[in-house]
Amino acid sequence: MPEDPSTPSVPADSGYTDDGVPTYDAVREKIENRYATSLGSAELAAETPEGRTAAEQYDERQRAAAERLAEIRKSMRGDEADTDSR
Repeated sequence: MPEDPSTPSVPADSGYTDDGVPTYDAVREKIENRYATSLGSAELAAETPEGRTAAEQYDERQRAAAERLAEIRKSMRGDEADTDSR
C-alpha cells in the first residue's frame, strides 16, 4: 500500500532542528566523543617511549621546582631571623 502524502513522515534524527540549529543532544554527544578521543590519545601517547620520557622530564622539573621553592622559603626565614635579632 503506498504512503498517504497527507501524513508527514518522521525524518531520522539528524541532530538539527528544522531551522538548522544543532540540538542539545547532538552538541553534547559531539563534545563527549571529542573528550573520549582526547583521553584515548593521551593515554596512547603516554605509553610510547617518547611519552614516558616527557613524563619523566616533567616530573624531574616539578621536583627541582619544589626543591628550589623550599630553598627560597628557607632563605627568607633565615633573613627574617637575622632582622629580628637586631
